[in-house]
Amino acid sequence: MHFHTGRRIAILGMALLFACGPALAGSLAGKVGDKRYPVNIPWGSIGGCQKGYNDYIAAAGHSAYASTVMDRTAEYFICGVVLNAPSQKKAEALALKSCQASVKKYKVQLAGACSIAASK
Repeated sequence: MHFHTGRRIAILGMALLFACGPALAGSLAGKVGDKRYPVNIPWGSIGGCQKGYNDYIAAAGHSAYASTVMDRTAEYFICGVVLNAPSQKKAEALALKSCQASVKKYKVQLAGACSIAASK
C-alpha cells in the first residue's frame, strides 16, 4: 500500500476521559483487548490518532478505539478514543459517538464509516 503522507491527515475525535478506577478483574493496561480489525496509522500522519491508540493500549480500565477505515481511496481517516469508562460496552458507545461527531465536523473524503477497531 502506498501513502502520500502529505495528503493523509489523521484527525482525532474528541477524546473522552473518565475518572473511573481500573477494571474489577485487574488492570487492563498494556492489553489490546478485543481487536476487530488492524489499526494501521500511516507513518507521518498528523493528528492525534496514534497517540489516542497508544493511550488506549496503556489504559488500565475499560476503553475503546474507533476509527474510519484507512485505505487507498481515503484522503483522511478519523478516530475516537474513550479511556477508563465504567464498562466495555459504554466505552465502545462513547468512542463510536466521538468518532461520528468528528466525521460530521470534518467534511473530508473517507473510506468508510466509524467502527470499533478495538475495545477492552
